[in-house]
Amino acid sequence: MDRQTPYSLSVLPPQPEGTEEPRTKVQAQLREFILEFQLDNAFIYRDQIRQNVLVKKYYCDVDVAHLIAYNEELAHRLTSNPADTIPLFEAALKQCTQKIVYPSQRDIQLPEHQVLLHSSVSHTTIRDLKADTVSHLVRIPGIVIGASTLSSKATLVHIECRGCREADTIIVESGFSGITLPRRCHRPKLQGEEPCPLDPYVIVHEKCQFVDQQILKLQEAHEQVPVGELPRHILISADRYLANRVVPGSRCTVMGVFSIYQAKGSKSSGNSAVAIRNPYLRAVGISSDVDQTAKGNSMFSEEEEQEFLELSRRPDLYQAFADSIAPSIYGNHDIKKAIACLLMGGSKKILPDGMKLRGDINVLLLGDPGTAKSQLLKFVEKASPIAIYTSGKGSSAAGLTASVQRDAVTREFYLEGGAMVLADGGVVCIDEFDKMRDEDRVAIHEAMEQQTISIAKAGITTILNARTSVLAAANPIFGRYDDLKTPGENIDFQTTILSRFDMIFIVRDTHERGRDERIARHVMNIHMGGRGVEEQVEAEIPVEKMKRYISYCKSRCAPRLSPEAAEKLSSHFVSIRRQVHRAELDANTRSSIPITVRQLEAIIRITESLAKLSLSPIATEQHVDEAIRLFLASTMDAVTHGDGQGSKELMAEVVKVEDELKRRLPIGWSTSLATLRREFVDGRGYSEQALNRALVILQRRDTIQVRSGGSQVYRNGP
Repeated sequence: MDRQTPYSLSVLPPQPEGTEEPRTKVQAQLREFILEFQLDNAFIYRDQIRQNVLVKKYYCDVDVAHLIAYNEELAHRLTSNPADTIPLFEAALKQCTQKIVYPSQRDIQLPEHQVLLHSSVSHTTIRDLKADTVSHLVRIPGIVIGASTLSSKATLVHIECRGCREADTIIVESGFSGITLPRRCHRPKLQGEEPCPLDPYVIVHEKCQFVDQQILKLQEAHEQVPVGELPRHILISADRYLANRVVPGSRCTVMGVFSIYQAKGSKSSGNSAVAIRNPYLRAVGISSDVDQTAKGNSMFSEEEEQEFLELSRRPDLYQAFADSIAPSIYGNHDIKKAIACLLMGGSKKILPDGMKLRGDINVLLLGDPGTAKSQLLKFVEKASPIAIYTSGKGSSAAGLTASVQRDAVTREFYLEGGAMVLADGGVVCIDEFDKMRDEDRVAIHEAMEQQTISIAKAGITTILNARTSVLAAANPIFGRYDDLKTPGENIDFQTTILSRFDMIFIVRDTHERGRDERIARHVMNIHMGGRGVEEQVEAEIPVEKMKRYISYCKSRCAPRLSPEAAEKLSSHFVSIRRQVHRAELDANTRSSIPITVRQLEAIIRITESLAKLSLSPIATEQHVDEAIRLFLASTMDAVTHGDGQGSKELMAEVVKVEDELKRRLPIGWSTSLATLRREFVDGRGYSEQALNRALVILQRRDTIQVRSGGSQVYRNGP
């Protein structure tokens, strides 16, 4: 007792070793972290709190890595027991604000603060959320597929007794858990006074305190869903400054406390499910993954930027980039270059009168089976920062655009975005495009040109953004492309949808011995050793680097045409229109693939995307030349593919001549060409063009053979 220090004696039982520290001590440690943590000699959290409070925003965004560096035990406590630690953190923030911003005013009433957390720890998928992660801090990536309207959640409920007007307050715990009002009045009764009845309290809403709350629906990203499984989703409760952060379709990473709540009506459904609870995530931080609007340097480190700038200066970048697209697929160089342009996209423009011109490029691959169309689509899904792969037969109009769902709790209708909305800012790959029902295909007309989706369903009238490129793969009507028919007879699409594609490739499976040998060798080597002889499978630019480079180019560069390039483009478009018009007059029929002003805009977009690939702010004449070459190799080649195939009258005449020839020549017989010409042209009045065409067709089908230098016709098959 001789010591000068006060003597204290604990009246509580002694705590066993290893128990948690008292709450006040933890709060003091958190307060010290906020006040003392420095990065490069700057007190980042002090400065952040000061800036936020001065604009009346009472929150602080904390990096968990900083907390680990400052005090590892504290960080461990935060991640393993966030429900207790986060309220202490928020109380510590309030004390810090008092100390930093209002040091002289001791009695000022500050509003409640919110702590937001972000981290770079490894992700946990929705599938990995098990019972042992309940009440722990988890970090989950995904796509927001639904967002409710803002609702007000009470944090402090003011109650009043009906009988004696006794007032009281109840603090509401965060989460979905409700509150229970007291059954009896708390006020002590005087002698002879009647007690208040049972359940006397009513809530006075005007005196309660509320915060904003929003319920989000987070779905797994498509690349994380195992084959054959349905994508799973989880509800997220976001409140205060986290509400209204994201919209449906945005990819984000949510950090939150994995919690459980009891669904309404589960008690009435029987005693067997009394202890079953539904999981949800109480968000403490939401960060968008690929923010297309972000112009800041936050997404890319300095080393990465330096690497990308060096890459953009490579003289052979265009060729190397195209070769790195699906390197294990042989050939198809023009298609790969077109896909490189599609991944980059042109420049979006908003005119002074508010009209928007799209910058996204749409490509259609139309052709024979076995030409690796679907594999190209699958590769694009991997290489694009945002991409969704869907098959035409299994996609409905609602699945591509948006569907109206009904909330199970509030019974209100809300919208859930489909593939085009979820891929906003990326690419939609649609396989089996020709197998879609016409009414479903019409649903994407608006999305492909106006880049919006208008919805008028169940009393909801709205417009959703669908700023996506479309890469579609389709087969011709007959399964294979028939050379002897015009493009209009091969392609079963309306001109309205064809004019919305910037490039249309007809992919042919031509029979040519040298090419067949090279492809066979290439495929054999890939199956045996993982690399082709003709082309190295190891791409120069890996997929991950390609994905980051595309994001970098899209966020940094929006090229414009130079005056010389614009002049060259306009004159070339006029000559293309003249050429198509002449071909239409010759064939006496309209072209099935229209060349409209949309196609001029298509060439402009291709030019801009080529300039963007090399991070050039101005699109020059060299870019225009390559864009015109690509357009001629794709859409114009498809337009002129059936040139000289003739009109429908000629084709009908050819069919008649074929039947007559088969009747005239039994199998095994032969006759001279001059005799046939005399009989058919002079005797029956058929045109010589129809006879020659019929002979070519029958020869290709191996029904007849032309012998003796072309003078004898021999029938050798059915």
